[in-house]
Amino acid sequence: MAVINLLCLPNAGASATMYLRWKRLMPAWVNLVPVELPGRGRRLSEACVEHFDQLVPQLCRENAALMQQPYALFGHSMGALLSWGMACHQRDQGLALPRILFASGTAGPSRRDMDRFGGTSDAELIADMRRQGGTPEEVFDSPELLRMTLDILGADYRLCRSFVYRESERLPMPLEVLAGRQDDIGGARVLSWQREAGTAFALHWFEGGHFFIRQQETAVLQAILRGLKYRFAGVADAAVATA
Repeated sequence: MAVINLLCLPNAGASATMYLRWKRLMPAWVNLVPVELPGRGRRLSEACVEHFDQLVPQLCRENAALMQQPYALFGHSMGALLSWGMACHQRDQGLALPRILFASGTAGPSRRDMDRFGGTSDAELIADMRRQGGTPEEVFDSPELLRMTLDILGADYRLCRSFVYRESERLPMPLEVLAGRQDDIGGARVLSWQREAGTAFALHWFEGGHFFIRQQETAVLQAILRGLKYRFAGVADAAVATA
């Protein structure tokens, strides 16, 4: 089987280093690429980009070489929205399309709750981090780490608030959505992803909250690999919607 580039985008406030463990767990035929965003990780010296319509084409340009080869996109939460935006940009520009798009832990683009990103004071961001879970306690215990995280998260919330949904053609590739049963997004808003899918659509539910991708890591990776195998090699055990 040929090597597949799996480009993975992080959630708000996070670095793409969140995917390094996954990279080590992937089989040889998957080249998992953590897509780092400006203002964090190895790009910490760069300014965060706070406008969705600016960041999406920038990410496509930066990853153009990888996207000339067989590739797929995965994103969690804000990363899912960015991944969808990249797929739309590639389609609109007549560029190479992903073979499959995985959107995890967020409502469909047409059902975004913009009020969710309205509070960007330190107190509001800390409360949100506590509510969602997923932030190591060491971050809260370190003033320096907490300051850095709050600055990045605030910029990412402003980016999410800048997003404007525009009706367009459905994406001409399979779309698989992953969601946590205990996340507060709601089933109807998760299902709204279906309106973006022009071909196959699958929805996978997992036990856990917003960061079910950590709580159910093995099951999540199995779902991703099934989707990749089927779309790239026609493997019979296709990923299908689960109850």
